[in-house]
Amino acid sequence: MTDTEVKAPKIEFPNVDYPVKVISDTGVGNKDRIIEIVKKHATINDERVDERQSTNGKYTTIQLHIVATDQDQLYNINSELRATGFVHMVL
Repeated sequence: MTDTEVKAPKIEFPNVDYPVKVISDTGVGNKDRIIEIVKKHATINDERVDERQSTNGKYTTIQLHIVATDQDQLYNINSELRATGFVHMVL
């Protein structure tokens, strides 16, 4: 790797305030389903759950803060959310 190449930031685990942003279609029950999936894998800080809709209302962004324990946990959350069909991006 050369000096001009950018390295991905390294996450230190455990991380007790790891932000997860989920961009999905707007729909009834989608937020609850997203939270249900994430809770299967991690503890969510219920006081730090934010929801915003796009200008035209087609998409919704849910931002959660979780206790991240390892890279596999984050991969599993991402994979299961993407498998729903209504989640477009997990950041």
